[in-house]
Amino acid sequence: MPRSPSAGVTPDYWDEACRHLVKRDRVMKKLIPQFGEGRLQSRGDAFTTLARSIVGQQISVKAAQSVWEKFAALVGGPSTRLAPGAVLQVSVPDLRGAGLSARKAEYLADLARHFEAGTVHVRQWQQMDDEAIIDELVAIRGIGRWTAEMFLIFHLMRPNVLPVDDLGLIKGISLNYFSGEPVSRAEAREVGEAWAPFRSVATWYIWRSLDPLPVDY
Repeated sequence: MPRSPSAGVTPDYWDEACRHLVKRDRVMKKLIPQFGEGRLQSRGDAFTTLARSIVGQQISVKAAQSVWEKFAALVGGPSTRLAPGAVLQVSVPDLRGAGLSARKAEYLADLARHFEAGTVHVRQWQQMDDEAIIDELVAIRGIGRWTAEMFLIFHLMRPNVLPVDDLGLIKGISLNYFSGEPVSRAEAREVGEAWAPFRSVATWYIWRSLDPLPVDY
């Protein structure tokens, strides 16, 4: 059943994941009850979510929202569901005029070309494993592994992603498990072993421990 792009959809594994994590991990046993009814929610469609991630790179949330609104107005159509073909119709000077750097304008065009050409297999993603989807996404200019992992967590709602390049996750593991001592990626992976097969859910609660507002992507 198609969902409306603005409606938040919560993963059906969430409650099971919370029960599992509370049993397996002393920190999760403390964190999960603190944040009660909070849930990860997926919004938007794949192309628009990735385009937003490119627009938002290395600028503040407020600046990103302003540029996004101008960009969406240029492309036309609802800002929650932009068409790749419509993005390709916009000239680079017009994209620059909306506040995008030359590099981001190139990245957005490359993203749109991948979607138009079918080199990302959106319809097959549900059957593909996480690493295969990451490989497809990082082949697009401007999308690195961290962005691909955020997409897996927030858009595809994959349950077992551990984004060890995420500074918030590393900081949260440091504070919650190592009394604030510096933490390596290897140590973060070791902590994450106990969270499997629900590492995305545990990551979400670690983020919440740093910032009480729900993380949204």
